[in-house]
Amino acid sequence: MSQPIEVAWFSALCDDDYEFLGVPDPALRSSWEHCRNIVQTADGHGFDNVLLPSGYELGIDSVSFAAGIATCTEQINLLLAVRMGEMWLPQLARQLATIDHMAGGRLTINIISSDIPGEKLESAPRYQRTLESMLVLRQLLNGESIDFHGDFVNLTLDPPRIRTVSGSCPPFYFGGFSEAAKETAAAAADVFLTWPDTVDSVAGTIADMMERADRHGRSLRYGLRSHVIVRETEDEARAAADKLISRLDAEEGEKIRQKSLDTASVGVARQSALREASTDDGYAEANLWTGVGRARSGAGAAIVGDPDQVAAKLAAYQRVGVEAFILSGYPHIDECDLFARHVLPQLNHTKLH
Repeated sequence: MSQPIEVAWFSALCDDDYEFLGVPDPALRSSWEHCRNIVQTADGHGFDNVLLPSGYELGIDSVSFAAGIATCTEQINLLLAVRMGEMWLPQLARQLATIDHMAGGRLTINIISSDIPGEKLESAPRYQRTLESMLVLRQLLNGESIDFHGDFVNLTLDPPRIRTVSGSCPPFYFGGFSEAAKETAAAAADVFLTWPDTVDSVAGTIADMMERADRHGRSLRYGLRSHVIVRETEDEARAAADKLISRLDAEEGEKIRQKSLDTASVGVARQSALREASTDDGYAEANLWTGVGRARSGAGAAIVGDPDQVAAKLAAYQRVGVEAFILSGYPHIDECDLFARHVLPQLNHTKLH
């Protein structure tokens, strides 16, 4: 039997939930109630983890939400996204350790290096700030004293009394495709996240990151952030994909993409190139559909097919080194139910019932 994988879902804290992509639905707008229901649905189905994304203009606050949802869940880990530079590190460490206690030790951390609201930094200094922040945050969450003097972080202090349940730093999940991003991940992350791409391209990314991490004397785990559309037959899945974008206005899709703070990133450019190189019906390769990227910055493709095809596609990514999958679909609760019914029972994942 293959090694267990981590299977995570996504809670749409950033106003990213639709029945028809690009057509806002007040019932699916980010709110405590709606996003709580997504997480509790994934928790009830036995998913291993759930991504709680961070935005500014869009949606609701990830840290506050994580604190609330920690007490409303039973077994699912919480992958909390935090933007480096946005919060004072000693306070952030206390918040994270406190939330981990509220969740009974179920916190994981998604490190975000995007610009913070109201500023623009070039890539190199922004990732330097991110690297320094990751190093110091890890020390604080490990209960270590700080004597760090960098370009952005200048701290000499003892760690807070509050520690995580395990007493050590939760794993850092991190994604980015520029040179600076990859070197930051190699030096300081635990799980490197890539966006949906062809299996061969994902294999190349993982091989590159393995070499980089090795040069730092480290090793990484690898994850894939992707959308998914699964139905009982391939025809039904393809029809669901077509329906999802059937009311999408091209101008509105562009507006949605531009609201993200990472629209100029190397990763977003790669998602655009993948979409442009796809067939007329939007498929970059078998069962990999790029239509989602027409109205979404970031992860812009979906695994589309019947249950066996979707499971086989995940297995193909696993064979090239992916150990964690962070999945989503529209609407998020409905697709979570479908994936849990049709695919999750086929997977050897870390929190099997």
